Amino acid sequence: MSAILVAVVIALVLGHLAQPLVALRQFGWFDQWRQWLQAQVGAGAWWRGRWGGLLSAGIPAALVGLLAASLRDVGFGLPYFALAVVTLFYAWGPHDLDRDVDSVLHAEGAEARRRTAAQINPEVALSWDGPSLVEAVFAGALSRWFGVLLWFLLLGPLGAIGYRLTALAARDEALPQAQRDGLRRFKVLLDWPAAQLMTLALALVANFDTVLTAWREWQRDGWHLDLGFLYAAARASVNCELAAEAADADEPASESPALLALRDAMSLVWRILLVWLAILALFVLAGWVN
Repeated sequence: MSAILVAVVIALVLGHLAQPLVALRQFGWFDQWRQWLQAQVGAGAWWRGRWGGLLSAGIPAALVGLLAASLRDVGFGLPYFALAVVTLFYAWGPHDLDRDVDSVLHAEGAEARRRTAAQINPEVALSWDGPSLVEAVFAGALSRWFGVLLWFLLLGPLGAIGYRLTALAARDEALPQAQRDGLRRFKVLLDWPAAQLMTLALALVANFDTVLTAWREWQRDGWHLDLGFLYAAARASVNCELAAEAADADEPASESPALLALRDAMSLVWRILLVWLAILALFVLAGWVN
């Protein structure tokens, strides 16, 4: 079995079973690095533009890539394997999505649920309704799991760290406008292929026609560099599953529609992750991934 698949499985297991290690996912050093870099280069126009943000995230990622390249042929590849596990675990998160969702489902009281639900996707203001919760879960899954995983599979440790640092920098509201816009556009570029693959996997684990219809409807005016197609497909899939569950149930559900949508959205995300891992395993068996 390819070491890359083993590294992915180990990182996933550590994230769920070794919770004290999750506290190690700290990126304060990245903020200090960007502040130091800005102090060195000053407030020049090029730094305040789009390239300044990409440079601040690209230099640490490039250093990780150089370290990974230097370890590939050392000690039968074991140091490289250890680095791959560490970087994937470090970039995954910062918290486990399913645990945040579980906290919402088991929170007592409406205020506690709203407060914990805000942690699912802190990048946007969250409304307490089914569609907003579904979108938050899928946005969180893309940013925490699938974006990191895709770029790790493509570029190794460099891809995982580069994606996470770009995502962190893009959320900094204190950055100059041009720099922040450049980072956010680059983040969408990184997310777009992962979102397309998530949508494809969603079609396989949910109602294929529902997902395809939502995807086509979103793209009816042409292709756009946004992620709305993923959220449209997710909302349609959850609505389809909730309708099927209601039709099969003998009595009305005791949970609120918003919580039911949140639960089903997390279930779909888990199924998408399993499809990704299964396809990766098939690539390994076929000898396409090494």
